[in-house]
Amino acid sequence: MIRAAARKNHQYLVNRAREVLEIEASAISGLVEKLDKQFSDAVEWIYKVGERKVKGRVLVSGIGKSGHIARKIASTLSSTGTPAYFVHPAEASHGDLGMIEEGDVFIAISYSGSSAELVEIIPLVKRKGAKLIAITGQPASSLGRSADFVLDARVSKEACPHNLAPTASTTAALALGDALAMALLDRRGFSAEDFARSHPRGQLHQQALVKVSDVMRKGRDVPRVALGSRGMKAIVEMSRGKLGMTAVLDKANRVRGIVTDGDVRRALENGVAIAESKVDRIMTKGPRTIRPQVLAVEAVRLMENHKINQLLVVDARGALVGALNMHDLFRAKVI
Repeated sequence: MIRAAARKNHQYLVNRAREVLEIEASAISGLVEKLDKQFSDAVEWIYKVGERKVKGRVLVSGIGKSGHIARKIASTLSSTGTPAYFVHPAEASHGDLGMIEEGDVFIAISYSGSSAELVEIIPLVKRKGAKLIAITGQPASSLGRSADFVLDARVSKEACPHNLAPTASTTAALALGDALAMALLDRRGFSAEDFARSHPRGQLHQQALVKVSDVMRKGRDVPRVALGSRGMKAIVEMSRGKLGMTAVLDKANRVRGIVTDGDVRRALENGVAIAESKVDRIMTKGPRTIRPQVLAVEAVRLMENHKINQLLVVDARGALVGALNMHDLFRAKVI
């Protein structure tokens, strides 16, 4: 038996928290193999409703902790292109069932599949002609047997040491809801711009709408030298542009290379006489570039993935049209 003093120990608490996270991570991982055609059929039916190919709406319901999960799933669906509404099962049995119509999709969440308030209204939901999707840990339960589509949310155990408090099971249900929402997002072709229109305030909107062309430097603000230029000219141009780099262009204004502070440093370390050498010798050939119409968040990902601080912006021909660095993205509040 663990003594009370041990429970106050720093390492004990950290270890307990790690155990909880491991149990919940395992619960989500266990869902992967359970996904089958029931899932894709459910996605397809919700898609038809969302696209108005079938007359109806998407309703999500659950009681207790599952009710909180249901609200979150309804919210996530709505913000990613599938309008959805939360229905409280207790309120439904006192009149709210009147809102359910033929063609609706009713997503019912209950780990046991036998929550009285929910099971009580299922026959009425079915009688009205709504499609029933069950998210449950007991597919053979009353809820599971009544459903048109069953999403198996079974977990091996709860994170609660008594295996009582809904923890891993609610996490699993929430993850399944996210899986539904993201599959529907892809099925619908829901874009970042669509997402922004649903989030007109805050950082999400800022990130979703800002494009590279909105934050890049243009014209004379973009340092550049021609192929064959002396290294000193590149250094002077880098100092003028204050971007820590200069583009190297051919006669058609197409990007052939880039000279960065790092390139200059490496050339010096290798004993290259930069002032007299041609820029072709010290530049990085075929640098990473990006198009102006791409979302600025993609520029962030590209820089982070390749551990670079600057990007040249080119058109379809590969001609230079702009440049940006991390500071430009910070100023635009994309990061």
